[in-house]
Amino acid sequence: MSRRSTVPVLLSVMALALLVVLGYALLRPNGGSTGASLDAKVERGQIVPAADAERSMRSLTGGPSRSLADFRGKIVVLNFWASWCRPCEAEAPLLERAHRQLQRTGAGTVLGVTYNDLPDSSRGFVRKYGLSYPSLLDPGTAFAQQYGVRALPETFFLDREGRIRAIARGELTADFLNRSLKRAGYTAAKSTR
Repeated sequence: MSRRSTVPVLLSVMALALLVVLGYALLRPNGGSTGASLDAKVERGQIVPAADAERSMRSLTGGPSRSLADFRGKIVVLNFWASWCRPCEAEAPLLERAHRQLQRTGAGTVLGVTYNDLPDSSRGFVRKYGLSYPSLLDPGTAFAQQYGVRALPETFFLDREGRIRAIARGELTADFLNRSLKRAGYTAAKSTR
């Protein structure tokens, strides 16, 4: 084979290899646009059940292992967070107020899930911000991947049937929190400001 005919063959092989790698990244489970497609479905008002609701995860504080299924019949504000996340620090008091309000009315809970964080650091964060809502450990982020979590904080609002009604990718505001709680079926008169 001459040098002239080798170059096009090599370029073709390299292009094919690149297409295979890109195709795998986009089509593998939980790859590609999991988060974007989930967000689009929720925005269109499609019924999207919470992923992996039966997965049992250890409690950050040493209590019993829990799963989303344990909270069926309640509104759940599912928040992925880490101690090293500055926006997580900013929204922690807002989430705590929402949790206390949901608990006071018996309507639901905030449920934290740690993301790429050391358990001791996570526990320090809980103490620092006086968080009373349960937080679960997600070693390896397998649970977070089911929701397309890529950057923190990310929050999912689930209705009483365990369906995702709103998603916040980034720091929560009080207005978005209150609108999302309403979308999830919460009807209390007070806001969480």
